[in-house]
Amino acid sequence: MAKLLYLRDVGPTEVGGFGISNADDLLLVKDIQLVEQVCTVVSVEFDDDSVADFFDSQVDAGRQPEQFARIWIHTHPGASPSPSGTDEETFKRCFGGVDWAVMHILAEEGNTYTRARFNVGPGTEHRLRCRTVFSSEFPASDHEEWFMEYCDNVTVYDPFASSRLLADAYDEADWWEQAPSAADRWSDSLLEAGL
Repeated sequence: MAKLLYLRDVGPTEVGGFGISNADDLLLVKDIQLVEQVCTVVSVEFDDDSVADFFDSQVDAGRQPEQFARIWIHTHPGASPSPSGTDEETFKRCFGGVDWAVMHILAEEGNTYTRARFNVGPGTEHRLRCRTVFSSEFPASDHEEWFMEYCDNVTVYDPFASSRLLADAYDEADWWEQAPSAADRWSDSLLEAGL
């Protein structure tokens, strides 16, 4: 949960990934893994090749698809965790062909939305309560590693950004005294791309 909170707060957009589940309890998520994606404040679009590479690496690690390809986790930058129309369409399109799947959304202030969909038999959906299990072992927080994973996989797309506005941000007198933030890295990327 600490990693998901960090990923939610490191940037101004949505961010998404796949939950890595415990082999003995498929609803116990041990980690979230990002794949290459383009994010806005209202959407996440995964790169298909990156998803395929992620799936291959998980199979090579000895995991079954139920452990890495059934739980879709993403964030909302606002306080509402309610799924958008795009979220619903994505969940149906990308996870409608598997026997079961979970959509989990974490918004600001810790608000969450979690729903399981069962696509076997008559099919059904149920809201789930989300909780953090402290009795299981988990790795220590590693903000530096998480930040690098974020930077390696997330491209922020802001259709309203102006390269002139981003350039103006660098004209501030004390910019060199501040540690570079994630926003600075995005600004640099956008300027290099000519956006």
